[in-house]
Amino acid sequence: MERPQWSALRGVVEDLQRTIDNAAQTREQMLEVTGTAWSDDRLIKVVVGPRGQLIELEIDPRIYRTPNSKALSATILSTAKAAIEDANKKTREIMDKVMPKDKGLGLFGKTDVDVMLEHHDADLPQAMKKKDEEGHGYLS
Repeated sequence: MERPQWSALRGVVEDLQRTIDNAAQTREQMLEVTGTAWSDDRLIKVVVGPRGQLIELEIDPRIYRTPNSKALSATILSTAKAAIEDANKKTREIMDKVMPKDKGLGLFGKTDVDVMLEHHDADLPQAMKKKDEEGHGYLS
């Protein structure tokens, strides 16, 4: 029987305590996250909040020189998606700094939060279903 790695386990507990102690500050940081993206032609700028909600939309008037509502719609959607990815990246960076590290013990796998940050809202139900079908619970 292999002996427990007490120092590693102690490190995990200390990391968890630090995470709990800093929860309010972390929540505030996460609520302040914004994501920004520009369209390829630099005529559309989208800024979203921490949950992907639209905060700002700038459309350069030059876009109306060649009116095409379908192209405009597609460009806005793809730019918004890029802004959401930017916000998710920033949120992930905050979480990576504060979440406990498992010190190689394999105690923590991907959580549902990880799945949520890796997928857009439209894809999320399918991603969560796939995770459940693979037999992963809250911690996998």
